[in-house]
Amino acid sequence: LATSRRQAVASIAWSVLLLPPTTALYVVLSRFSLFHPLQWLTECLTVLTSASAIFSFILLCGVVLLVGFFNLEYYSVVPSIACSKIALLGHVLHPRQFFHSLVHCIMGVVVAWCCAVTIGGRYQALGEVTGTSHGPQMCLNENHLVLLLAGAFVGYSHSLLGLVHNMNYISFHTVQQYKYLCFKGTLPLVMRASAVQALYSLRNFLALYFFMGYVPRAWVCRTLDLQVDSSVYSLDCVSGLLDLSLLYQLWISASFLLFTWYITVLLFRIFVTEAYSFPVQPTFQEDAHQCLPEVITGKQPTILKFLALQDLARLSNHCPSRRQEVFSLSQPGGHPLTWTAVNRECLSLLSDLTERLVSHHDNVASNGRTKFRSWVLFPPPGGSRSWVLAHVHHPLTSSLMSIIPSRLPSCPSSPHVFPHVHHPLTSSLTSSLMSLTSLTSSLTSRCGPWPICFMMSDWVLFSLQLPEASSQALFADSQAHIWALEGLSHLVAASYSEDQYGVVQTTLPSILSAMLMLQEAVDRHFKLPHASSKPGRSSFSMGDSSYKTLRFALRATLKTSIYRITATFGEHLNAVQMSSEHRKRLQNFLEYKE
Repeated sequence: LATSRRQAVASIAWSVLLLPPTTALYVVLSRFSLFHPLQWLTECLTVLTSASAIFSFILLCGVVLLVGFFNLEYYSVVPSIACSKIALLGHVLHPRQFFHSLVHCIMGVVVAWCCAVTIGGRYQALGEVTGTSHGPQMCLNENHLVLLLAGAFVGYSHSLLGLVHNMNYISFHTVQQYKYLCFKGTLPLVMRASAVQALYSLRNFLALYFFMGYVPRAWVCRTLDLQVDSSVYSLDCVSGLLDLSLLYQLWISASFLLFTWYITVLLFRIFVTEAYSFPVQPTFQEDAHQCLPEVITGKQPTILKFLALQDLARLSNHCPSRRQEVFSLSQPGGHPLTWTAVNRECLSLLSDLTERLVSHHDNVASNGRTKFRSWVLFPPPGGSRSWVLAHVHHPLTSSLMSIIPSRLPSCPSSPHVFPHVHHPLTSSLTSSLMSLTSLTSSLTSRCGPWPICFMMSDWVLFSLQLPEASSQALFADSQAHIWALEGLSHLVAASYSEDQYGVVQTTLPSILSAMLMLQEAVDRHFKLPHASSKPGRSSFSMGDSSYKTLRFALRATLKTSIYRITATFGEHLNAVQMSSEHRKRLQNFLEYKE
């Protein structure tokens, strides 16, 4: 855990160290002058050495530190996937996300103020003295206000898009690179993403300011007792927003803001996911909690568990000496404690995923949507407080209330629960209402003729499910299962020639059974609609969308792992005890028919 924190702190430190050249580049671009190059360079040097620039740089350092802190607090190696639009709205309105958005909005204003001070000129201050017929007055500088509001908007957009596109999700690369090479290769992508996203955010902000710009302008003038200069055109009009100099400064400032934040995110991802080699067996007893088996099986932070499983996959494939430590027996006692711990945890991971897939398959309809139960409540006659209750299965509705204001003379006053009324699972509301009509007829035949009036109120909730997102959520943590499969299969294959004590062969039946059961569950899941569809490419380039294809990677890894074992042991696997169904499936692997 201490190592992981040191890596996070190192990434934040590098982000601060990269801030001076980034700020210098912003100053050069913000004061760009094609026809006066010498004056341009002289002004840049003057600005960079001024007291206001130094103070702005200190503020920018504080913002970068705060962004790094949020990265550390909000990152996750398991993405948070909303399976419906309602769930996504719940994530957006969550207090934790609201706080995140609010702070990023404030940080956006701080960065925009630093940019305004750096640019100078007509963007320097919020108020400026203007001469009028009534003498000099302190008037609002709308250029400065627009720059601050744009910073707030870009900060909020960054927070919102980070939630929607899982920017706090950290994935592990299959091929490990040196940190410098990884940073160098990704830097052009970050620059392009910053510039493009700044354009999109600027477009949305200008549209919002065009319609609502008078609101913050009037509030600032009233709060700070500033006047509106009538001799200057307002910026919430077409001619005001088509000021090319203003548009350029807004775009450069937004790009600078996003670039500094994206760089912080990029460095955090690179440092935190760097491969770490855990000792397989402790040199001293007090260091036992730092060993690979203890980290894998213990209640550690998820990032440490993922790093340990990654190390297990690496050592099982590339490190014969470390594999021998896994196969070794404890002294004294002669028990395979290391292998037992590793094998138990890996099988537990595979078993959990199998149960999750089986449960999901049992709870979904044939169209891939979750089955929901809708309740219909009927108030009984005589003003009694008892309710007549029935429920209907339908994939779209999650709650439905029907109010019957008339008396029910043929129905008893005690509450009744009527049987389910099933109907074909369709996605149309018409089918749902037809089913409710049939339910009404059924109840009428039992309780006599009713003058029934159905009223669909705001309590009717439609679960706008996203079937592909549900499939992605099932496999959200499958990177751990992929490493568990790779580690187990490589260790089992290596044990054929390296396991001197036969500790692996005793657990071979349980390993094969767990893999084959998972194979069956995965095959069933991929027969569901939307489960086998390839996800579209995300337009948000800084969001890591690799989690969307984890289910395909898991399926390929699972099949490769079983083939790795069958290719190594061959016909010897016929002596392994297993069920007839598993033996039949294993035979297909032995004959390369899967």
